[in-house]
Amino acid sequence: MMKIRTPNKVYLKAAEDLTTDQQDRLLCRMGGKLTRRIEDKKLNTIEALAIQLEVEDAELAEWREKMSEIKEKEKSKKRD
Repeated sequence: MMKIRTPNKVYLKAAEDLTTDQQDRLLCRMGGKLTRRIEDKKLNTIEALAIQLEVEDAELAEWREKMSEIKEKEKSKKRD
């Protein structure tokens, strides 16, 4: 059985501070696992939102790193 991830306190606070509209948008982007955990009452909505915020931050950081690598490759090609 997989352990349920506990939300980071920083992200919990950020999730609590979201407007209703922002919460709705975040819930729409949420993956199936988190949605099921809300339905199964294993997580409350704020906890799930906090985990989703953390996941999205990690994905964004990864995307920025890859874009930086691509831009560096493009610069080196132009120099050649």
